[in-house]
Amino acid sequence: MGVNSFVVRLAAWSLGLLATAAIAAEEPQLLESINAYRSQVQRCAGQASEELPPLAADSRLILPVVGAVDLQQALAAAAYPMVNVQAISLSGPRDAPSAMKVLQESFCQTLLDPQFVDIGVSRLERDWRIVLARPLLGGRLGDWQAEGQKLLEQINAERAQPRQCGAQTFAAAAPLVWNAALGSVAMAHSRAMANGNYFAHKDRDGRTPGDRAELGGYVGGTIGENIAAGRETSRRVVDGWLASPGHCANLMNPQFRELGAAYAVDPQSDAGIYWTALFGAP
Repeated sequence: MGVNSFVVRLAAWSLGLLATAAIAAEEPQLLESINAYRSQVQRCAGQASEELPPLAADSRLILPVVGAVDLQQALAAAAYPMVNVQAISLSGPRDAPSAMKVLQESFCQTLLDPQFVDIGVSRLERDWRIVLARPLLGGRLGDWQAEGQKLLEQINAERAQPRQCGAQTFAAAAPLVWNAALGSVAMAHSRAMANGNYFAHKDRDGRTPGDRAELGGYVGGTIGENIAAGRETSRRVVDGWLASPGHCANLMNPQFRELGAAYAVDPQSDAGIYWTALFGAP
């Protein structure tokens, strides 16, 4: 009888652990859903979004779910150098899919804001808090050409090995070489986004990356473009692109042979810093 009683208690305790683990798994599931949503073009507030790199999970953004929270004080206490932050509080969704449905319906503009690069998700039963933030720029960047060359080196290191980009499989690809014309065009677009406070492949005059490359004097048949915002280093930019199927496919595309890349900063803009990488096939 004693042995049977022990077995019953152990089984109940194990089931309790499984239930706790299932609850805890809802937060990463919601984060995964948010990043999948950002990775595709969405219709939000009557406009089409750009394909965005994933948000990075940051434990400093996991805040208490219940009660009022002073975001600036909380992030300062957590040593997160915040420039901009927004918190979404939900009450009622029983699981991650239910929470994601509410976010898509009521908070799509926040989820699709390119300035945010980090996220924290917390949950207590049916209450949720999702915190999205942009950190302070470190101020350790070189000039746009030096950082463009860093992007080139990092991209070539990634191209040197086979890679899975979403559903596509890519073999290792030949390294890209720097093209000054593409670099100048990338710089101009980064500057236009920063000063114009927008984030898009089409510029304010409706020109596409191919249009801009042609006007910039680049002679080539195929053009690809990756853009990023709010990410303070070239390493974080490349990591974000690698985690996004469409951006990753551009990085690994064996047709591309040349690259020009640049960043521009405007403290008055939403994202602070904007990056452009232009891929070309001569």
